[in-house]
Amino acid sequence: MDVRILGGLSVREHGVSITPTAAAPRQLLALLTASADQVVPVTVLTEELWPSGAPRGARAELQSHIAELRSLIAGALRRGAAPDEPGPGWSERRTADAILVSQPGGYRLDTGGGVHDVWQFERAAGAGYRAMEAGDLPRAALRLGEALALWRGEPYAGVAAGPRLRREIERLEASRLSVLDQWVEAQLGLGRHAELLAELSGLVARYRTNEPLHAHYMVALLRSGQPDEALTVYERLRLALKGESGMEPSARLRRLQSSVLTVRNSAVRPVYAPRIPAQYSPARARLVTAGSVG
Repeated sequence: MDVRILGGLSVREHGVSITPTAAAPRQLLALLTASADQVVPVTVLTEELWPSGAPRGARAELQSHIAELRSLIAGALRRGAAPDEPGPGWSERRTADAILVSQPGGYRLDTGGGVHDVWQFERAAGAGYRAMEAGDLPRAALRLGEALALWRGEPYAGVAAGPRLRREIERLEASRLSVLDQWVEAQLGLGRHAELLAELSGLVARYRTNEPLHAHYMVALLRSGQPDEALTVYERLRLALKGESGMEPSARLRRLQSSVLTVRNSAVRPVYAPRIPAQYSPARARLVTAGSVG
């Protein structure tokens, strides 16, 4: 089974799509992919489909959606079977009921060891984090870049999200931002500040209150000999934070701003080695947790 959710839901069995077009079974399949190869309790499924409370007949409706998914899976198995595969024996090994499995208290989507883009993302990101910790910036940039390249858009785009899926979407977005932060840090450590300016400009416009990305943009501008522009980026962040939460930038960002002011006001403006706070030194490997991304 091929599962892709990092930019719209796409689930294929034997190369044939089993993604329903109807909203409810599509949402149900999405939740099953979020916990692929694990049992998802019926209570969790009903909470997702009916967050305000399950109506009368909810269990029967859930079973109807399960039957629809199994019908799509069975059709994919028939269309995707290789001509030389022995029919009866093969069908006994891989059936719709064996892929969408009924278990006590819930259901499990069996991927059969197939591809899941979230698992690929997490493996590549983990390898990138380990490379950062080891100080191997080229490998870190490569593996973190591979993780980011798996994203085609918003996770579960086009799927109606209940409480469970919303939490999963938030988790995935936070993980992506953490990987993005580390990838930019690795690129800066490799001296690629000029190449990053355009991309960072777009990122800070999208994530108006994200301090790590603003800090990276300020460093890239400073290293490119643009301290005034770096101070403008800080001021935009300060105003965005003030307007959204009434908070000021963190002490780390204020120290970075102070360093930029020192560089701007100095007679000689070093381009490639400005004096910046240690926590924003691109050469330093730093693991950013999802909770630290704002």
